[in-house]
Parts: sequence; structure tokens; C-alpha cells
Amino acid sequence: MTIIAAADGSALGNPGPAGWAWFVDDSCWAAGGWKHATNNQGELRAVLELFRATAHLDDDLLVLCDSQYVINSITKWMRGWKAKGWRKADGKPVMNLDLLQELDQALQGRNYRFEWVKGHANHPLNEAADARARAVSEAFQRQAPINPGPGWVRAGDVPPPRRPAVTAPATKPAAVTAAPAGRTLPAAAAHPELFVFDDEPAGSHTVSLELSAEGHGRLSRRAAKLGVSVEELLRGLI
Repeated sequence: MTIIAAADGSALGNPGPAGWAWFVDDSCWAAGGWKHATNNQGELRAVLELFRATAHLDDDLLVLCDSQYVINSITKWMRGWKAKGWRKADGKPVMNLDLLQELDQALQGRNYRFEWVKGHANHPLNEAADARARAVSEAFQRQAPINPGPGWVRAGDVPPPRRPAVTAPATKPAAVTAAPAGRTLPAAAAHPELFVFDDEPAGSHTVSLELSAEGHGRLSRRAAKLGVSVEELLRGLI
């Protein structure tokens, strides 16, 4: 299954009050921003937050984007920049380095492709993302509350932890510790409340989980991306 989403940014004055947004449909979108940033920063952050919001999923991702800068940065230039120590061909440092490095991490192991769409050309998803990004930048301009949106909401999915709509300095994900394949995860001891059933006394059930090496690694990577422990991820799945 392929997730189709638009990502867009907005900056009044460029730089100035700025916003970002990604949009799947009216019940599945998110937005945020800064008091002062550039349009390119908004465009990059929108894509980054879309990848973070879908990090717990295996679906392919089709990103509709009206920024050639973002598309080329990710699909054409990033590998060369990394090889040169995040410097351009002329030796100058790459702009928006923090966002690009965070994107580089978020893209690892993901199946995705980008499709350029012309901005302000009545493309429904692009227009929806643009309107929400601009609404955030205008709210910052007025010093008014912003609407961060519902976040990732799709039937049957376990939503990731909500991130703050107003960007804060990144924190290092918590370390993840899990049992090797074939061993029982000590989840019952760490989270006894998960295994208390209303109709029987606590402790009357034995819960165990066996994972292949591949499955264990996959689960650990997902938990690390979300900044939670493997047990917390499993609790969400339960």
C-alpha cells in the first residue's frame, strides 16, 4: 500500500514567521512552525515530519512537493554532500544542515519517491498542505495560537507519539534494550499493568514473544526512530 501525502512550507517575508504542514486527508495531517525561519526550512521540515509521522509503518510513501530544492536535495545532492563532509561542490557548507542531517536519518530504510507538483495550481493535496502551513505562519505573525492538526490518524494504525507543533531542539532518542531472538521479553515485569485481566487475577497468564533476528532488528529500529523502548512499542501494538 502507498501513502500519498503533500508536504509544504510557508514563510511570510522569507525569512519571517514560518509554517510547515503535511496532508493526507482532512482527518490525517499535521502542522507547525517557527517565529522566524525561511520558506526552504518550512519545506524541509514538512517532509521530515511526514517521514517521522509514518516511521512506524511499512507502507511506501509518495511525497507530493512543489519545492524543487527539497526534491533535488534529497534525491540528487545529499549523497554528494555527505561524501564531502556536508559541503557543496564549491567547498561552502550546505545550508539548513541540521534539517538535512535529520532527514538523512529519517529516510534510512524507507521506501519512498517524490513527485513534483506545481504550487498554487489547484492541486487538492498541495493546496491543503499550503493552506495549513500558511495558517501557521500567519498565526505566528499575529502571535495567535496555531492549529497543529490531528497528526497521523488512519484506521488500523498505531499512531506515533505526538511531536510538539513548535519546533524545539532535537533530543537524542532513548536507548533501546531488547531480548535477542528466541528469548522471552521481560515485558510482564516491566509493565505488569499490561497483563492484568478483569476476569482473572493478575499473574494467571504467561505472555511470551519470540522474534527472528530479522524481526527483532526491525522492531528495535522502529522503536529507536520513535524514541521509545521496544516494550513501549509493543504496548502500543497490543
